[in-house]
Amino acid sequence: MEKIKLEFTHDESVARVILDDGKGNVLDKIMMNDLHEVFDSLKGKNNIKLITFEGAGKNFSFGASVPEHKKELAGEMLSSFHRLFYEIIDLSIPAMAKVSGQCLGGGMELALACNFIFADKTAKFGQPEIKLGVFAPPASLLLPLKIGNPKAEELLITGKIISAEEAEDIGLLNGVYDDKETMETSLDEWINKNICGKSASSLRYAVRVSRKVFNEVIKTELPKIEETYVKELMVTNDANEGINSFLEKRKPVWKNC
Repeated sequence: MEKIKLEFTHDESVARVILDDGKGNVLDKIMMNDLHEVFDSLKGKNNIKLITFEGAGKNFSFGASVPEHKKELAGEMLSSFHRLFYEIIDLSIPAMAKVSGQCLGGGMELALACNFIFADKTAKFGQPEIKLGVFAPPASLLLPLKIGNPKAEELLITGKIISAEEAEDIGLLNGVYDDKETMETSLDEWINKNICGKSASSLRYAVRVSRKVFNEVIKTELPKIEETYVKELMVTNDANEGINSFLEKRKPVWKNC
């Protein structure tokens, strides 16, 4: 794997997934393919009780690759990206995101797919896709389920970036720590106390039934939203203008169509 590191901790019961592209841990085609490989490898490991996700360096992830959002690539990119969410659902293994620094766009959506999200005080969360003239398909479903419509719509429609403290206040996070080292030490203890002593099989059943509505919404509605994105949004002038202006490092010129 080129952009994902996989380690096993806590007597081989925790799969530690590290996003690592040497920069902002962008979820591009290569990294997504690496994640598909990781999830496929975990299917036969009945002893895994938890998957943790984190970013190498100072940031969790800047999000999905903007160049891969271009009209001719968007369909393939979304199909691969959304398959990650279906795979997480099918595994039914408890999942945790450990967030430092920027956790934006597709990176935040990966965190939203987890059962638990913890962060340190450097963390910044947001779905800034609307600033590029597009929207965030998974987050459009996941955020309302996680934090309710009013706060979800504020994030999705404005594209604002919020701090770890605000994310905790609106119910997005399970906890906030002063720094990355403290988070790592504290979560190691948390995992030992709350996960390691339990049956891996029973944990998967608990995840499956506690997320019954959550999973049904994702599997039923995400394909429809993906179709709206590819067949309707990407036909508009402004969606293409937003992506192109970002890549060309200029201010977008909206035509409102």
